[in-house]
Formats: sequence, structure tokens, C-alpha cells
Amino acid sequence: MSVRQVFRSPGAADHGPAGDFDDGRAADVRYTFRGGGDFILDTDPEPRNLWGSGDHVVLADGESLLIVGPQGVGKTTIVQQLALGRAGFSEYRELLGFPIIPGAGRVLYLAMDRPRQIARSLRRMVGQAWRDELNSKLPVWPGPPPYDLARQTSLLARLCDDAAADTVIVDSLKDAAIGLTDDEVGAGYNRARQTAIAAGVQVIELHHNRKQFSGAKAEKPTLEDVYGSTWITGGVGSVILLNGQPGDPIVSMHHLKQPAAEVGPLKVFHDQVSGRSTVWHAVDLMLLAAQSGGITAVDAARAIFETDKPTPNEREKARRKLDKLAHEGLIVVIEPGDPATKTATRWGRR
Repeated sequence: MSVRQVFRSPGAADHGPAGDFDDGRAADVRYTFRGGGDFILDTDPEPRNLWGSGDHVVLADGESLLIVGPQGVGKTTIVQQLALGRAGFSEYRELLGFPIIPGAGRVLYLAMDRPRQIARSLRRMVGQAWRDELNSKLPVWPGPPPYDLARQTSLLARLCDDAAADTVIVDSLKDAAIGLTDDEVGAGYNRARQTAIAAGVQVIELHHNRKQFSGAKAEKPTLEDVYGSTWITGGVGSVILLNGQPGDPIVSMHHLKQPAAEVGPLKVFHDQVSGRSTVWHAVDLMLLAAQSGGITAVDAARAIFETDKPTPNEREKARRKLDKLAHEGLIVVIEPGDPATKTATRWGRR
């Protein structure tokens, strides 16, 4: 039994009647399939964390990460630190308090959006002594891709294969495919993404939000705020959104789509000189629980989401965080809730 993998010559479409579809009637083509038991039971019951900790997963193995936000809020700064961590540079083994697992291969950086600015941004993070190691571990493609990735759906995987890369940084989607609001283009790009993932590549992408994104909406963003076709977000495992004003050193980070537990929301501080990013402020629920009288899920939600009137969904997210801390033995329930008397559960320190 054999499987034919086709990387066709540039210029022809990768899908549609003129594409490389083969119905298997040719004598030399045989398709192989994986047994359902192996497919199901050999898959880890929890996502494998490549950037994150425990069930707080930002980048999961085999599930791409999309980093979204307006111009100038540090998307490239974040992804470059992640790229250096995946490339195995020990100085970048952690980002925003979460460890990064290095890859076994190289990290291909598709520097398509203003490559000279990308180079200057990276230069803050490395030094002349790193030159040979960077040449070895971080191949770069400066400028637009050779062909539209949504039309040449095998090209992304081919580029990674030629670069011997097991991680690819797509900076950014608007340069990878033209017409991202079109569902056919969005589906075509997602096909390219999934083809690369199926080949064992970790895909990390930068993208922009919709223009109508300000005021109260910016405080509680959703996947609907991501620009373009629904298939852009539909095919990824994790979506984080950065928001702020261009050049702000402190921006907000929201985890819009999660492989496991939600990370944040966080305030992220970008050091403009070194290019390093750290958590500026994270609500310490253990500290709040230590106060006299403890803390309720509503109290926690007010602090986490910075609102006087948290939604039921926000209260539930806060309750899960408190339950997790209690399960880990870091706090305890000091007053069980009673729905009959509308008494809220309170958590406190031992």
C-alpha cells in the first residue's frame, strides 16, 4: 500500500476541477487509513502543551495558534519570543510566565509583513554572538510568499519541508492570502494550514481584528472581532487577542479560543528596549481569598474582568478558577453556598 503526496508545479490551482484531485482509479494510487481504535485511543486525553502550563494551554501540539490585534500592540514582539523559544534558545524558554517547549526541527519565519521592521524588532532580542546559531535554527523568508497560500494549498507544507522546520511563523495572514473576507479564500488558507499540521508542523499566525473594535467592545472581545472569513478562526486550536493603542507598553490580552482552560485576561508589558514581554498585572485570587471574610465568585469576577457587573459567564469562569485553587489545596471553602437562601459560596485561606 502506498500514498502519493503531490506538490504540483506553481501556477495551477490546488483545488477544484483542474486541481490534483485523484479519485483513486489509477492503478498506482492506493490510500491507507488508520484504525479507529488507534486514532482514538493513541491520542493524548489532554492537549500537549507547547506554550503554557497544566491545563492553561496557549499553544497545543497539532493545534495552530492565531495571535490577533490592531497595529502596534506587540503581536510581532510576542511571536518572535515564541519563535526563539521554539528554536531552542534558552534565554526564551519562558514567555508571560509560561514555559515554551522547544521543537525538534527549525523554526521557519515567514517575514512577509514589513520584513525590515521584523528584522529590527528581532535584533533587540539577540546579539552578534548568536549569528551562526540563528542561521542554523531560524530560516527566514523575507517578503510575500512565492504564491498565494490559499490557492497553492500544499505550498505552506512544502516551504516547511524545504526549510526542515517543525514550526512556522506566518507574519501575517493578510500577506499570505488575498481576499480573506471571502469564505472560499478562508477555506483555502485553512486547507493550507491543516496540510502543514498533518505534516507535523506547528503553525503560529499573526492577524488583525475588524476595524469596528473600540470602546466597550474592546473590553470583551469575541471571535467575531477577528477580521475575515469564519474559516480563519474555525481551523485553529487557540486564539489570543492583544489590544491597546499603537506603541502602548502595556496592552490587554484575551484568550478567545482555548484548547483547555482559559488563560487570563492579562495585562502584558512590552519592554521597548529589550523586546521582552511580561505579565504586568495578574489578579492574585489567593491574596484576595486571604482577606477577612474570604471571597465569592462574584468578587473574583469583578477583579479578574475589571467590571462592577460581571456576566453569568464571567462569574462561572471565576468560580472555576477558585474551585481549581481549592482542589490544589491552596484555598478552602469557608462557607458553602445555599441556593435556597441565595447564599454565595465563599473561599478563603486555611
